[in-house]
Amino acid sequence: MSKIKYRFNTRSLTYEKVKVSFMERFWKVISYLATGLVFATVTIILSRQFLPSPSEKRRDREIEALKLQYDLLDKKMNQAEQVLTDLEDRDDNIYRAIFESEPLPKSIRYGGSGGGNKYAQFDSYDNADLLKTSAERMDRLSKQIYIQSKSFDEVVKLARDKEKLIASIPAIIPINQKDLMHAVTSGFGWRTHPIYKTQEFHPGMDFSAEQGTPIYATGDGVVERADNLAQGYGNHVVINHGFGYQTLYGHMSRIVARTGQKVSRGQLIGYVGSTGLSTAPHIHYEVIKNGEKVNPISFYYNDLSPDQYQALVEQSKKASQSFD
Repeated sequence: MSKIKYRFNTRSLTYEKVKVSFMERFWKVISYLATGLVFATVTIILSRQFLPSPSEKRRDREIEALKLQYDLLDKKMNQAEQVLTDLEDRDDNIYRAIFESEPLPKSIRYGGSGGGNKYAQFDSYDNADLLKTSAERMDRLSKQIYIQSKSFDEVVKLARDKEKLIASIPAIIPINQKDLMHAVTSGFGWRTHPIYKTQEFHPGMDFSAEQGTPIYATGDGVVERADNLAQGYGNHVVINHGFGYQTLYGHMSRIVARTGQKVSRGQLIGYVGSTGLSTAPHIHYEVIKNGEKVNPISFYYNDLSPDQYQALVEQSKKASQSFD
């Protein structure tokens, strides 16, 4: 197509060539460029306002992926917390109960894991609260897992020591049954003291037997004392069995065991007598658990049949005569 333009002259009735000056052409080009520039600018502004850029699309995809990963992490932490709670419950109420060990205190299991500024590094992020909560939760889980692992190490040690524990628990009567004269003469509890005639708590059991009747250790242990220096007990022996158990054997006529000596269940440690505050030959026997004197009747399960044990329980309830 020709770039030359013509115009019809109505006066001369002829076509005349249109002459465009340089300036006219210049300004026309400028107007076209200005219009295009304005249109492009408006288009860019509108697209940025309403349409995401490639980098924004990429960022949005990354955010969605992170949200998905966080949801998965949150579910995994929930599952881990449930499993850990179950393990802690079994540890405290089953495993430790079997080995007569106290549950771990909550102050140890759930104690603080750090100061208030520990998670200050997340303050500059948009999702600071979410990041702090997740980090704190993860730290708490890590600490509980570590504590539970250490607790299981202790339970394993208790299991390995179970045989030693069974041998150490005072589980027999300190005198052979055939040597007992009147079985239990005074049980565990309140009764009238035979010498002072006052109501006093009797922290053990008295077994009547002839002078010189052998007395045996009721569990494995180490002799803690063997003397006559304690008021009222006369010649007596105290055995430390470990695991929180001790036993006391009072009013002996003669002591065989020595302080510091290791003894086994059923080993001879002395002979029945009436030394100290005593009115007749007998043995005063005590069981101490974690520093507290407990009823020995609960521990005669190793050498008695169920019928014999029940008969001994009934005798201890009826026993009224006291020799110390």
